[in-house]
Amino acid sequence: MKLRTRLVIAFLIIMMVPCLMFGIIMLSFTRYRGALENNYGVTVTLDNITDSMQIISNSTQEIFDRLIEQADEDADVFLDTSYLDEMNEELVERYSYLIVRVDDTLYYVGATEDDNASLLFEDLPSFREAGEVSDVSTYVGEDTRAFIRQLDVAFEDGSEGSIFIISSAARIVKQTRKLLQDLLIAVAVILIFTSLIMVIWIYTGVNVPLKKLSEATHRIKEKDFDFEIEVKGNDEISMLCRDFDDMRRQLKMQEEEKESFDRQSKELISNISHDLKTPITAVKGYVEGIMDGVADTPEKMDRYIRTIYIKANDMDRLINELTFYSKIDTNRIPYNFKKIDAVEYFDDCAEEVGLEMHEREIRFSYINSVEPGTLVIADAEQLKRVVNNIIGNSIKYMDKPRKEVQLRVFNAGDFVQAEIEDNGKGIENKDLVNIFDRFYRTDMSRNSSQGGSGIGLSIVRKIIEDHGGRIWATSKVGEGTTMHFLIRKYAVGSSAQQ
Repeated sequence: MKLRTRLVIAFLIIMMVPCLMFGIIMLSFTRYRGALENNYGVTVTLDNITDSMQIISNSTQEIFDRLIEQADEDADVFLDTSYLDEMNEELVERYSYLIVRVDDTLYYVGATEDDNASLLFEDLPSFREAGEVSDVSTYVGEDTRAFIRQLDVAFEDGSEGSIFIISSAARIVKQTRKLLQDLLIAVAVILIFTSLIMVIWIYTGVNVPLKKLSEATHRIKEKDFDFEIEVKGNDEISMLCRDFDDMRRQLKMQEEEKESFDRQSKELISNISHDLKTPITAVKGYVEGIMDGVADTPEKMDRYIRTIYIKANDMDRLINELTFYSKIDTNRIPYNFKKIDAVEYFDDCAEEVGLEMHEREIRFSYINSVEPGTLVIADAEQLKRVVNNIIGNSIKYMDKPRKEVQLRVFNAGDFVQAEIEDNGKGIENKDLVNIFDRFYRTDMSRNSSQGGSGIGLSIVRKIIEDHGGRIWATSKVGEGTTMHFLIRKYAVGSSAQQ
């Protein structure tokens, strides 16, 4: 809620409070009137509410009439305490009670201790004449104040009795005091409740969001972004909190990217150091062997030189890989797409790879079932990088004495599909979905003898996807791995997009 709207509503609440208080007062009067009507059996209006005598007179009139009728029928029933208890219960509901006097003795009292009936008894009017009825009168004593009705009767045994209906003025005063207390409590509750509403509005609308912002600022200062500012409403401060939370999410993403980049950079440096150190150490060893005269035969000399050449090619491939990786990271790969004859291209590629496999004493086989004249749109240099990276990765993790690599090329609908299969260690299924991720290496390949920068297959995937193709892998642990990739065929009207 907007602050302006909040202030307008607060103003309206302040204006409406007096009206609400007046309504509460009228409701309390209605309750008070209802209580009088229910308890006394009279109709209360503004004219007679201040006339306590009239209310008391009307409240006990019906019961008093019944007592008169009962006296005419059988006066001795007033000696029956159960009957007297029954009548007294009705009078108690009308804030009155019953007293029965036989001769000069107090026979029955239906009053409570608060009514001071014993003091009142001494000042009750004396017996006048059997059957005589007195009107309501006011009796004011030293310690009591009461309204009384008197009915004098004569019993069969010759004794005389008086039945009194006592209506205590103290009870009326108590009822009035209760009304005033209720009104004061109602007014106080309304004022307090209104103040609480205003305080809560100010607190929740301003203080709470500001406190959240303050806490969030301190957490961001400590580089803690793992929290969320939860706000409700559309007021200005809530909008500020949402904007601040959006900023927090962006900062968190930047921090995570920075941490990931730093972690990958450290891992890359470590991998590169290892990958460069291994061939350099080998080259130094073979060169020292030549210098020390260990290669004392033409055959040994040829083997040493070929090994040095292979290790130099490994270092050259790694440097090219790193150079290409920097271009991937900035999305600046220099593609040169052309129409290429798939049969001729893969034949040449297989011949070049075969020579290198022969030098490494690896058995290489090649099968191409693509129809002659089939064209693909590709960058020949980058596609060759794909084949070399896959084969280089396969060779790196071969663990069998007889090493084998096979390249198969065949038609796959609108694509030319190539498969490179090896008989290496294989890859577990849980790792297959991640092997093309940057810097990812399976647990089976994390050993000091093999190393690996972890970017070779990510480069492969990037190149294939930029060619509009797809790459995936299948593998069986202990048997080997097969890399599959698709290159789209050239069709009339198609164009290469860089």
